[in-house]
Amino acid sequence: MSVLEVLDPQAEPLAYFNSLHRAFERSLGGQQANRDPLEPLLDVAFENFEHGVAQSAENPYRVACHGGCASCCTIRVVATAPEILLIARMIRAAPKTMEFELKRRIEKAYEATKLLSEAQRMEHGFPCPFIDRDLCVVYSARPLACRGHASYDVQACIDALAGRACETPISSLHLTVRSLVQNAMQSALRDSGRAWATYELNQALHIALSDDDCETAWLKGEDVFASALIADVSREEMAATFDAIKAHCA
Repeated sequence: MSVLEVLDPQAEPLAYFNSLHRAFERSLGGQQANRDPLEPLLDVAFENFEHGVAQSAENPYRVACHGGCASCCTIRVVATAPEILLIARMIRAAPKTMEFELKRRIEKAYEATKLLSEAQRMEHGFPCPFIDRDLCVVYSARPLACRGHASYDVQACIDALAGRACETPISSLHLTVRSLVQNAMQSALRDSGRAWATYELNQALHIALSDDDCETAWLKGEDVFASALIADVSREEMAATFDAIKAHCA
């Protein structure tokens, strides 16, 4: 595990990105026959996200998010392939009754939201399949998108969910650190020859849980979640940005 102890992600974003990229490369390196890169890779991602938020000059403890508040858990979640595959692993390792129930919920969520735009999904208010009594049942493996969405005002989140006109005060610190960590991981995945885009979580999990060979295929370089692709920014544009940052910091 590799935590960047010195660099402040807000003060030195390019250097922070580049250092993270190297940490992700190390976790992906060494193509030993039986080596499993998923958990080491996501250890780097999740630990550096938490550390990056905590070490910034902005106080991270002012956010209002807490267990038992799932107001934002109706919005679209995007995730990278490693994050999706880690959650799929967790589901498959759960007791059979829980595994069956989570798969049922994911299928229901996928069918309900697959034709909805991001705005329609917010209006519809369909809950994340992992929310149970306002708690996330896969909290330890939740994607960076969930970790990076933090509010300073619970009531503003409730009002937004209810459709009342409201500007929700979201933590720019969490968004910045999430973006840097996720993009550095994507850049390292790209350099390793693996699919590195972001995907809609429900559809991608539907794919992962329908195919026992999905993880193996991804490890070999196949873009197994291509049909769930989120293309808000083109991969060409993202790749050019990654290369420019690495060249700048070389």
